[in-house]
Amino acid sequence: MQILTNDEVAQDADDAAAVGSLLESKTSYLHDLLQDKLELAFHKQTSTIDTEDIVKIASEYSPIDLAYAASGLPSHARPMIYENLLSVEAKIEFMINTDSRTRVAILRHISDAEMKKLLEHMPPDEAVEVLEDISERRLRRVIEMLEASKALKIREIKKHRRNTAGRLMTNEFFAFSMDVTIGQASAHIRNHPGIDLTRQIFVLSQEGQLQGYVPARNLIVNPPHLPLRQVMKSVLHTVTPDTSREEVVEIVERYKISALPVVGPNNKQLGVITYEDVLDALEDISDETIANMAGTAEKVSEHEPLIKRFFSRAPWLVVTLCAGLINVGVMSSFQSYAGGVLTFVIFFVPLITGMSGNIGIQCSTILVRSMALGQVTIGNKRETIFKELLVGMSTGAVFGLICGLLVYGLDFVGVSRVDVSPTAVGLIVGTGLTGACFAGTALGVFSPLFFLRIGVDPAVASGPIVTAFNDFLSMSIYFLIAIGLSALLF
Repeated sequence: MQILTNDEVAQDADDAAAVGSLLESKTSYLHDLLQDKLELAFHKQTSTIDTEDIVKIASEYSPIDLAYAASGLPSHARPMIYENLLSVEAKIEFMINTDSRTRVAILRHISDAEMKKLLEHMPPDEAVEVLEDISERRLRRVIEMLEASKALKIREIKKHRRNTAGRLMTNEFFAFSMDVTIGQASAHIRNHPGIDLTRQIFVLSQEGQLQGYVPARNLIVNPPHLPLRQVMKSVLHTVTPDTSREEVVEIVERYKISALPVVGPNNKQLGVITYEDVLDALEDISDETIANMAGTAEKVSEHEPLIKRFFSRAPWLVVTLCAGLINVGVMSSFQSYAGGVLTFVIFFVPLITGMSGNIGIQCSTILVRSMALGQVTIGNKRETIFKELLVGMSTGAVFGLICGLLVYGLDFVGVSRVDVSPTAVGLIVGTGLTGACFAGTALGVFSPLFFLRIGVDPAVASGPIVTAFNDFLSMSIYFLIAIGLSALLF
């Protein structure tokens, strides 16, 4: 298989930069180059040339690179890339690394026998991920075609809930009793090349209880006659099948664990979560978090039809539309107070909602990030909340004072020319901005905690729902402060 070398990619990238293109990473440049070639091949008029080009591209590039590039092609074109891959291993690599919509397009295209062939060579956890994209009826049919042992392993993983350790783990791993020697363990590993060797092999009691682990390096540097009990180390961290993927990611990230054991009742080992599994989970969590913060169900960097992209965003924007109409109603209700200084106060509504909204989003984003990194605990929750409230309110007070002084000094709306005191307008706007920022800070700090309490991703706190609610709340407070101060001053 011919693959672009690093030097070739770097040279092409340098040439592209020389003619004014944007500087990109090597993988990004390779992705764009490959996608351009695929799009060109599928847009040619002669079918013979199309086929020849696809065969050539499939033979020259890595299945992983093809898997990423395929997501930008029309659905009917994606199976052609899969069909022209040279081996079963390449097809499996392609299927594991591509996106869900590409898998759906390919699985609809291939037969049950072809699917069975793929699953036989896949690790059980990867097989479960692929099988998520087919119907339950076809799933049962394909599972029945597999060997009993393989089918059992797939069912064991699939019975666990999504986004848990039970779904992340693989139940194909190397584990031996304490009396097995290093030589015997090494021979067993050599005789089972279909099972991926993690950086650790595990040591069990006669009852199957997890006792420790042996780093793979120890199988090489120690004499083959030594029993595993003499070279094993203690297992300090385990999880159960029901442990959330967020907790798994936190444990692996904090303690830098290359293979995290999953245990059931009586400390019986059920599976292993590898570092690669955690990276996949972390990518999914990041995509969902970014989508929630943006207020959309659309997956990041996914090529979707226009109509699907519209409907994934529309429900959240309906909330914003309704909130905007409510804001209009709020402004209309204060119309009866118009006159004098209040006539000029309304000009600053965009400033008030923008400043308070940004301060609230800053508070919620910092708090959500701290939650995601495990920095907010039961012990320091109150202190964290207090500090964030203090920062947000201090910021609001400072900018309220600055805004009031600027409004007074610069006379933005020419109030001095219509017998209205600039001092009054500056005081009202500055005080109103401070109050609105206080409200935005409180909303930004407490909304993530509220969403977490009801079982919703706290990242929603940065989305359109809270942003729209902040507009309504800050504007209402601003007008109330403006009316109250106007009554005192005049």
